[in-house]
Amino acid sequence: MPWSIPLENWPKDTLAALPRGISRHVVRFVRYEGRVLAVKETVDAMAAREFSLLRDLQRRGAPCVVPFAVVGGRTDEDGEPLPAALVTEHLQFSLPYRALFSQGVREDTLTRLIDALAVLLVRLHLLGFYWGDVSLSNALFRRDASSFSAYLVDAETGDIHPVLTDGQRAYDIELARTNIIGEIFDLQAGEWVDSELDAIDVGERIAERYEKLWETLTQTEVIRDHIRYHVEERIHELNKLGFDVAEIDMTSTEDGNEVRIRPKVVDAGFHSRRLMRLTGLDVQENQARRMLNDLDEYRATVANKDDDEVMVAHEWLVDVFEPAVRAVPREFRRKLEPAQVFHEILDHRWFLTEERESYVPLTEAVASYVKNVLPTRPDEQAVLGTPISELTTGDDVDDTTGPGVDTHAISLSEIANAHLQRILESEDDDDLQR
Repeated sequence: MPWSIPLENWPKDTLAALPRGISRHVVRFVRYEGRVLAVKETVDAMAAREFSLLRDLQRRGAPCVVPFAVVGGRTDEDGEPLPAALVTEHLQFSLPYRALFSQGVREDTLTRLIDALAVLLVRLHLLGFYWGDVSLSNALFRRDASSFSAYLVDAETGDIHPVLTDGQRAYDIELARTNIIGEIFDLQAGEWVDSELDAIDVGERIAERYEKLWETLTQTEVIRDHIRYHVEERIHELNKLGFDVAEIDMTSTEDGNEVRIRPKVVDAGFHSRRLMRLTGLDVQENQARRMLNDLDEYRATVANKDDDEVMVAHEWLVDVFEPAVRAVPREFRRKLEPAQVFHEILDHRWFLTEERESYVPLTEAVASYVKNVLPTRPDEQAVLGTPISELTTGDDVDDTTGPGVDTHAISLSEIANAHLQRILESEDDDDLQR
């Protein structure tokens, strides 16, 4: 990199044309050995401090940009000192909020951005990080299905503590509210959002969203009856808010049990890797997540919490997972793979529990699922083993798909994907040629 040149004058052939947000510093994106890096000029001490903070946050699993390097001791061609440079990896597929608004974002999209920023702030506070300059400008946003995920991009005003005080959290929230109101006014001045939008109301939303999340995540609940039902209900509530339950602490009290749920931010594939390590089951990520929730619930309510995690996982595998899967009659075992069957049994138990407002034992849920749900499911193994030319959709259905197949429920894309997967897994040269 041309470190002897001020960053604002770097030649275009070193730069990557990516949208930049508003910053008090000069920031440029550059290409380096097949990757894109963000370079920010700042004071030497601040660059080193922010690099250290980002490294610490990354180790703790925080949603933030990845620090790459600090370049200090820079001088120009005349020997005059230049600012230090903090280098971070560009967060792929992320955008600053102003880039999103340049595409004509609606008001409900702004609401989702505020929600994403509130979730990010809660996650950082749970890790003991005081931000000190919360705003839309200091975060990057990734589209996540119909919502957004927010990532910390500017940590120079932040600090890490063992636990944040209520005053520190309140100050961060007030900063967020004030900064967001100013950013909305700025967008309105540039005619990027409707001038009728109530900027004050938008700013207040982050405080409301934050307080609701914080209370849900940190409150201690005393349960006197239906313990497993309430534990599972709490886990579902946290999952819907976008948090994963890494640990459940239960402390006995005189009049019940005190349930404390601690959320933990995890990366993609975490659940499937953890389940593989604990049980040897190789399943999809969402299946693993649901099964691990059940395993953690089992450990908290049935097994000895002091036992080794691997021992408890083996006990759960033998006493819970395998009996549930074996309970499926032989004629239905071609319907779905075992992991999906167990996942659907857990979902079915949840629906039954919701209806009764009390915990439903797994054995009862299995019996109900096998009787009322499984017979209606399509036979996936039959689909995989049937030529695509013999499968149809709509009203004109023949019997070539095999017994129990609901071809009405199978889309053409599902059929094609299943057939393609069968071909790719085949060792038959003729199949591969076709």
